[in-house]
Amino acid sequence: MLFNSKAVNESQGIKVSQMSDWVIVISRDATVSDEYAAEEFQNWFERSTGIYLPLHTDQKQADGHIYIGQSLAVLDHSEIEDEGFRIIVEHNQIIIAGGGTRGALYGVYQFLEDGLGIRFLTGDHTHIPDSSNLSIPFGDYAYRPPFSFRWSFYRENSENPEFAARRRVNTVTPAERLGGNVPQRLINHSFHQLVPFGKYGEKHPEYYALVDGNRHTDTHGGGPQLCVTNPEVIQIAAESAIEHLNNHPNQKNISVSQADTANYCRCDNCETINQAEETPMGSQLSFVNAVAELVKKDYPKVKVGTLAYWYTRQVPKTIRPDHNVQIQLCSIECCTLHAINDPDCEKNRSFCQDMDDWGNICDDIWIWNYNTNFSCYDLPFPNLHSIAPNIRYFLKNNAKGAFMQANGNGLTGEISDLRNYIISSLLWNPDLNDDDILEEFIQLHYQSSAKPIRKYLEMIHDNAIQLGVHPNCFPSAEGVGLDLEISEKALGYFNQALEMADDDTIRARVEKASICAYKAMILTGEDLEEEKRKELINHYIGLAEQYNMTHASEHKLATEYFAEIRS
Repeated sequence: MLFNSKAVNESQGIKVSQMSDWVIVISRDATVSDEYAAEEFQNWFERSTGIYLPLHTDQKQADGHIYIGQSLAVLDHSEIEDEGFRIIVEHNQIIIAGGGTRGALYGVYQFLEDGLGIRFLTGDHTHIPDSSNLSIPFGDYAYRPPFSFRWSFYRENSENPEFAARRRVNTVTPAERLGGNVPQRLINHSFHQLVPFGKYGEKHPEYYALVDGNRHTDTHGGGPQLCVTNPEVIQIAAESAIEHLNNHPNQKNISVSQADTANYCRCDNCETINQAEETPMGSQLSFVNAVAELVKKDYPKVKVGTLAYWYTRQVPKTIRPDHNVQIQLCSIECCTLHAINDPDCEKNRSFCQDMDDWGNICDDIWIWNYNTNFSCYDLPFPNLHSIAPNIRYFLKNNAKGAFMQANGNGLTGEISDLRNYIISSLLWNPDLNDDDILEEFIQLHYQSSAKPIRKYLEMIHDNAIQLGVHPNCFPSAEGVGLDLEISEKALGYFNQALEMADDDTIRARVEKASICAYKAMILTGEDLEEEKRKELINHYIGLAEQYNMTHASEHKLATEYFAEIRS
């Protein structure tokens, strides 16, 4: 929070109630994003204060002016970095100036939050307090987000890019009025795009991984993997990367990375490198460096990104990433209950060692972190206490951005609304207190029903810690500490919350949140009496359908799962 509006006297700030004759001013040559920023300010300011402020492209006779954008002569913008902003509050003017294509828009949202107490909680719930009696403190406030790439991977953001912009998620839309996507793209599995098996596989099986004496043909996980020491494969991959950049000239990077399968090439040439480097990342990084060298000839400023993932997470013994190579470090093996840098969690120690090792040899590191149960999106998942320390750990170790992968397929993952709010808040400002963020959301979103939902969250986390479990991102119910007794307690808290709901809106929010408790009962209650179990399943399916569950897990549609449990 940059500033916090409150009741102050006239010598300390601007009283909102005295701004009725003010106007909003943008430049005549304002960007589309700056125009939208001014419209957003106008809309939310009126809804919060009851005061309509007209919008002009030149300075009008008025008691005060609100200047928004990056093209106005009232402030030197040269020192405002991309996505950063300055907010200046003086007795007769407010200036919100931003850098790049999104800075002013983000400055407006920061002002609305800090100045007026507005909270963009979910796509269909914005908390708008009556701010007519507030005062905006005088001052000069500046901020630049430490992560340049921020992706809270929830479908609510991708389906509602306006909401994503309000949450400062900068990776989901090319819409110009919302500032567009950050030019850094997610480093992802890309071998199948660079050297497509459908195009080359039949005539050139030698382009693909040799495993157990056979050239691999399995396309699962974006496979098959490539033979990364084959000179023709290097040339084709580079040409494909260059062709993609020709069609997307504004991209800052291009992904050159392994398929999502362990069937990497074991031919003599690949294995010779891997044995010498003591990791399969040896041949992979050698390949990436070779492709990056060719890409550099056409695009010297574009980075070539690759995953340090699974069997490639370990740093090679001698091979180093070239200066135009990026590393996206993935934490898939880590415990999700404990912070990654928790010294008492043995499961996470090797990741910390790898992050230290990569940090010693590469200054362009990005993070792929896992924040859901991919095998069961709607099962209780006790990882809320690890999100903030993980994000701060990544930042402390010089990561430039983070892809926080979660339930990107649907809108009904366990407490997904709250999780999106926490993750996006902390990616924007890692210094925020995560307990305060959690409590704020619960109180504003669940209101009269907040207390039992808070108790549910405390219970599943405390239980997991007490049992000493170390769940990864594919755990069973037992793996997160659930049994029938704990599941019944969870359902009890949600039933209390439903009883305490004082209107249909709150009741609907609690019903959506309660899906996870019914899922826990189904998975831990296999020995329940048949009619009781059937009743639980029917109620679960009814809620899931009502609140638009599309996927039960990463690779299973909800309709398929419903058919399974009905049978």
